[in-house]
Amino acid sequence: MISRRHLFAGMAAVSATGVARAALAALPEPVIRTTADTAAPLLPPDGRPYQPVVTLNGWTLPWRMRGGVKEFHLVAEPVEREIAPDCTARLWGYNGQSPGPTIEVVEGDRVRIYVTNRLPEHTSVHWHGQRLPNGMDGVSGLTQPAIKPGETFVYEFEARRPGTFMYHPHADEMTQMAMGMMGLWITHPKGRHPHIAQVQRDFCFLLASYDIEPGSYTPRIMTMTDFNLWTWNSRAFPGIDSLNVRQGDRVRIRVGNLTMTNHPIHIHGHEFQVTGTDGGPVPPSARWPEVTTDVAVGQMRQIEFIADEPGDWAIHCHKSHHTMNAMGHNVDTLIGVDHRGLAARINRIIPDYMTMGDKGMADMGSMAMPLPENTAPMMTGTGPHGPLEMGGMFSVLKVRPDQKPGDYSDPGWFRAPAGTVARRVSIAEAAQVPQAATAGPAHAPVGSPGSPPSGNAPLQVRKPGGHGGHEH
Repeated sequence: MISRRHLFAGMAAVSATGVARAALAALPEPVIRTTADTAAPLLPPDGRPYQPVVTLNGWTLPWRMRGGVKEFHLVAEPVEREIAPDCTARLWGYNGQSPGPTIEVVEGDRVRIYVTNRLPEHTSVHWHGQRLPNGMDGVSGLTQPAIKPGETFVYEFEARRPGTFMYHPHADEMTQMAMGMMGLWITHPKGRHPHIAQVQRDFCFLLASYDIEPGSYTPRIMTMTDFNLWTWNSRAFPGIDSLNVRQGDRVRIRVGNLTMTNHPIHIHGHEFQVTGTDGGPVPPSARWPEVTTDVAVGQMRQIEFIADEPGDWAIHCHKSHHTMNAMGHNVDTLIGVDHRGLAARINRIIPDYMTMGDKGMADMGSMAMPLPENTAPMMTGTGPHGPLEMGGMFSVLKVRPDQKPGDYSDPGWFRAPAGTVARRVSIAEAAQVPQAATAGPAHAPVGSPGSPPSGNAPLQVRKPGGHGGHEH
């Protein structure tokens, strides 16, 4: 799943810093990874020490040290990405994946990044949020010539401040970002920082959206608003891995947004604080508790909390259509419409026709109709108590007291202590429930229509499950 590719000896090179053509022979071999599993954190083999991040359904790009400089090699190329089970997209990305691998460095590192273009058109790489020389900013036509197919460019600068950043093209940006070209960049602090705490778990992921019609594999790049697949690191639930932590851990989650809309990211069971943005760490005096934070287009938000509540807690975008897959935008609402037998009759003429539910969307999950080729069901996934009926930007924060430090493996579903799970009330229990009285307007005159009964007149109450008033 991880391999190294040798570059062609005769490949042309253009360098933003004037590196000689002969330097191609000394390029670090690019590392390619195609699996969508979450990789273990990459412990730094050399250079300044740091506590590594875990990229959800992704990985960290290895480097080599050469003359005191950290050297990386990115390859821009067409890739295939499994977005969810039975749904694969033909995207553009870096080093075998979309998004590309996370780049991790330390404040003060001298960094050299070689970028080889194996796309069918020119490209560039913009280092979103970084402070660097103008000629390294990666805007084709403005700060550098575009990287043509088959060429290799080199970017070199110092990682001047700690924080979470992104990288993406600034060349035919509408096409290339819609096709999945993006990645994360983490600059760790050098030593202790007054506004950056030590954490036990550090996760990161990028928000991306695609418009891929059922039965097709390539995104429609002209879409501006009607996307149908909402993803974290180009994965949609149930293809998104869970975030597995030990009870009592201080957890950091870094979220970058390169979609065309904002995303309110919400965590169940815990409060958190926003401790960092694209601009750097937030001073403690400027923080406050939240359970949802909005991540706008082109922004990054870093949140932190103590995972002190054991269980399986949902983490998701709070826009309800963003927690569904393969959304259709021209589908009528048929709630309350009796259409029994309608789908079978229409299917004789239109085999792929699917009727929306007459009681809501949940009954779609139990329909036995075959889906079109290469399509993720709108609502899918199964939990310990049945269908989750979620998709898109959704995952689970799994907090366990027995999760070992540094262990990111999935502990399975939470086993709730007896008496702590919401349950159905039995008929016998229902008879013990105090009856709720119903009354008219609080200020209506006594004896007027709708007023509460006077004197010792009996109250009207409703029995559980009943449909009318009964005197008692």
